[in-house]
Amino acid sequence: MTDVYRPRAYYGTRKNGSQAVSLDLDDLREIVFNAYAFFEGGGYLVDAFGYHCVDRGYEPGYVGSDIDVFVRLTLFRKDLWPIKDTYSFYSEDDCFTILEFLYDHVSKPADKHYHDWDHCGWHYSNFNKQLGREEFRAKLTVPLERYGTGWELTEAGEIVSLPPSGMKTLVNAPLPTNDKTTQDKVADALMKYRRHGASISDRRDAVRDLADVLEWLRPSIKEALLKEDEQELFKIANNFGIRHMNQNQKLQYDQAVWLSWMFYHYLNTIYAFLHILKRQGITV
Repeated sequence: MTDVYRPRAYYGTRKNGSQAVSLDLDDLREIVFNAYAFFEGGGYLVDAFGYHCVDRGYEPGYVGSDIDVFVRLTLFRKDLWPIKDTYSFYSEDDCFTILEFLYDHVSKPADKHYHDWDHCGWHYSNFNKQLGREEFRAKLTVPLERYGTGWELTEAGEIVSLPPSGMKTLVNAPLPTNDKTTQDKVADALMKYRRHGASISDRRDAVRDLADVLEWLRPSIKEALLKEDEQELFKIANNFGIRHMNQNQKLQYDQAVWLSWMFYHYLNTIYAFLHILKRQGITV
């Protein structure tokens, strides 16, 4: 994995904390353009979009000779390309869309040679998409963390919200089980909760999904815990309008705050249970 460059905390950051490093939409637009210019200038987009040569003219990449059409048919938009002409008008959704699009098409060139006829410039070859993507993610890690409430570009190429402080290791850790149902449900819940534009309803569904995972694991949990301990696991979801709606539900709470707490509480609980079951030799 490519190392992420993290600048040290200079005076303004030490004095003012996060207020000194929070980036806004204008900053995000510049981040998009800077990332594009940096990787385009280094030949990382040649494999996809081709290059110009004074001898041979335009040599297309694998997307074909009309990049505008390719972008339009891929993103279903005609106002996002070319980036240098359109980025200053991007919305937040546009910025994240273009970053995901570029991530799909960056490839690091292994070889280059300088074509000096009429100062044609560098030509690149032998591309490695995995290395290109790793470097693209590494370059964007800190800027995305500092934009708004904090975001990250995943290895799957999707921009999602950052987990709370201290939860990133948990979110990225593999589940200690080979059970496909548990793996898929947890992965789906994580994406549903963290994806850009997730609504309160989406996040409530994600919490419900994790509660369903615990229900799925309940037979194994009964082997590992006392009955009272097992029942406590479901009280939160059952009493706060997450799983079973009735007149006794507690619904007057700050949903944004409590859903975050409940989501990561259940996620922690699932990981803890699976580790306990594994140590006790109980197969899930």
